[in-house]
Amino acid sequence: MRDPLSDKVKEIKPSGIRKFFDVVQEMPEAISLGVGEPDFDTPWHIREEGIYSLERGRTFYTSNAGLLELRQAISSFMFRKYDLDYDPRNEVLVTVGGSEGIDLALRAMLNEGDEVILPEPAYVSYLPCIVLADGVPVTIPLQEKNRFKLTPEELSAAITDKTKILILSYPNNPTGGIMTKEDLEPIARMVIENDLFVISDEIYSELTYGQEHCSIASLPGMRERTVVINGFSKAFAMTGWRLGFAVGPETILEQMIKIHQFAIMAAPTTSQYAAVEALNNGEDDVQEMRTSYDQRRRFLMDQFRQMKMQCFEPEGAFYMFPSIQEFGLSSEEFATRFLKEEQVAVVPGTAFGECGEGFLRVSYAYSIDELKEALGRMARFVERLRKQ
Repeated sequence: MRDPLSDKVKEIKPSGIRKFFDVVQEMPEAISLGVGEPDFDTPWHIREEGIYSLERGRTFYTSNAGLLELRQAISSFMFRKYDLDYDPRNEVLVTVGGSEGIDLALRAMLNEGDEVILPEPAYVSYLPCIVLADGVPVTIPLQEKNRFKLTPEELSAAITDKTKILILSYPNNPTGGIMTKEDLEPIARMVIENDLFVISDEIYSELTYGQEHCSIASLPGMRERTVVINGFSKAFAMTGWRLGFAVGPETILEQMIKIHQFAIMAAPTTSQYAAVEALNNGEDDVQEMRTSYDQRRRFLMDQFRQMKMQCFEPEGAFYMFPSIQEFGLSSEEFATRFLKEEQVAVVPGTAFGECGEGFLRVSYAYSIDELKEALGRMARFVERLRKQ
């Protein structure tokens, strides 16, 4: 029998995040700090709207692009937050999570052999999606000394005559790094000078600490070159509702909707009604959750200082990216031993690219009691390592 599988798919590695998550499921006493999922319930008024939509029998397909009411709410959100004006009828697409938006944008924009610049460490889906869309990933290893920001010098060195897209992911998963308007301006100029496009994943845009998020699409000349990906999972604690959105130029969105139309048809109707309520009346909920994450962030920073572990202070998302280079273990070895010896799951930095070697991703989207217990076990673990 001939091989039924695609060579391209076989070469893609499984997610390094799910590997540890699956192990934890078989360890009832283990604490997982590995999954980027809010520990909050979806706010009641948002759930109630979803329930009400079912009670009203709203179980039909929506239009391929999504409920017009939701697309209008998304358009208003982008204008309110970033002064960006998108036509809800042809420049907004409701997707099944942010991940689908990333996949759609890459498939709609890439021809075989086009290069995509991917700063790493980065969310695990980007590189496989580039490969599946017949693009060529060109990775840039970001530096802790630069607070994991992309510098103009790094970008310039990666651009070739085959470069078409730059992926930006700020606030960043896994590092928690952000890029300010001042950081983004020289990047935007370089994008325009080299006639590139940007896919900007802004799923953590509502979770910044100390300053507001800046979207690169809001900079001069960038709206027509940028597809912004966002969603409801992180800010509104709606991971299981599987709902995201993409906004961008009509010429790109039209093709993304075409792929979405044939592959998905439409995002879940119940989730879309709930999302309208989230955008229209959920700002107080977001603020409450953001304040709680900020408290946890400061607690973890204090704990790492007490353990004398090097970790730059994140300014967004809900992750820490501490260095473990002093212990002489690979990220995989450290995470595996920590799970086995102390029953705490964290994610090796290499799950987010080779340049993540020597780091761990620690999520603080967990209760303060779980964080206290887990960090206490980590302190005990690293003390043993230092004595070996």
